Amino acid sequence: MTLVKRNEMIPTMWSNLFNDFFTRDWNDWSLLNYSDTNTTLPSVNIKDTPDAYEVEMAAPGMDKKDFKIELNNDLLTISSERKDEKESKEGESYTRREFSYQSFSRSFTLPGIVERDKISAKYENGVLKINIPKKEEAKPKPAKQIAIK
Repeated sequence: MTLVKRNEMIPTMWSNLFNDFFTRDWNDWSLLNYSDTNTTLPSVNIKDTPDAYEVEMAAPGMDKKDFKIELNNDLLTISSERKDEKESKEGESYTRREFSYQSFSRSFTLPGIVERDKISAKYENGVLKINIPKKEEAKPKPAKQIAIK
């Protein structure tokens, strides 16, 4: 078995840029799951039910205190910032020490048909769930019979 040798005459950055240009769906900006620092953003599902919008964000290994959910006018922003430093004791020597810093921010524009004051959130089993109820007038009404006079 032989390994394929990479051509060092083409910098890695250029090959990534070339691949990104030809593999990205330029018409669908919602599929971008990378931040400006090229870190992965948590995936989100948004379900439209008759009574509410249900947002589910996959964020395993986090705690509910790691999240910040903010509503500013019609913009709902979910963000997190977590710093994890591996502590070392006095007198220890190491050849490698890793710091972990994770942050993200996802924003969504809410339609005018939601009850802004009744938005709720919970975090369980690695999934952040946000319930955004719809106003009563936005909910579908059952069919009714109209009497003919």
